[in-house]
Amino acid sequence: MELSHQELFEFLEEKYNLYNNPAFIGPDPVSVPHQFSLKEDIEIAAFLSAAISWGNRASIVKDANRLLSMMDCSPFHFITEASRSEFNSFSAFYHRTFNGLDCLFFLESLRNIYLHHDGLEACFSGEFHTGMKEKITGFRKIFIEPPHEKRTEKHLPDPMKGSSCKRINMFLRWMVRDDGKGVDFGLWKKISPAELLCPLDIHSGNVARKLGILKRKQNDWKAVEEMTSVLRSLDPADPVKYDFALFGLGIFEKF
Repeated sequence: MELSHQELFEFLEEKYNLYNNPAFIGPDPVSVPHQFSLKEDIEIAAFLSAAISWGNRASIVKDANRLLSMMDCSPFHFITEASRSEFNSFSAFYHRTFNGLDCLFFLESLRNIYLHHDGLEACFSGEFHTGMKEKITGFRKIFIEPPHEKRTEKHLPDPMKGSSCKRINMFLRWMVRDDGKGVDFGLWKKISPAELLCPLDIHSGNVARKLGILKRKQNDWKAVEEMTSVLRSLDPADPVKYDFALFGLGIFEKF
């Protein structure tokens, strides 16, 4: 599908305005953190929901809600105050290949982050973390501080090793973008929406290639940078808003 720069802009703007809508939240993992009002509860619910966001969306939402219900729907209080035995009850949790061992490590890491690193936002906002790749890498170094099994690290991919980091980029979109449309939260003010990188998965990648936005065949970090660069030429201040368009075209329109 060959479109001029202006035609591409108008097409994606139309789809962005269509799909950036609370009416589409229901079956999406972003619906899970929307159940909370405390900043820290939203962050933790969003991070855990994003962490298990692969596979069937209904299954993701169901399992994310189950995970948070095990915390009595007070994730920040649970993360910072729960006893060792309460933590250990999560050894039975699983979502696809994310098992109880992985879940326990994620809880331990979040406790470390909130008790010793001033929370999730601070971990992405270090003064030496210049680009988004460095921000994610800096966060990842903090996240894997507690003792853990090496296999668990696969659930928090490393951009330095070429991963597209789709789930982290999606989580960051939720936390940073603030367009008043009621989908993304815009809770974090230390990162600009202009810095964000577009979440890349099979659906958005296929749509981007059909539209000529993405040439690279692999869905890796280089593809994320290539795709976001084109989207940034359409809206330098908020390139990742077009994630709504690419996702909607792939999921709802089978583009």
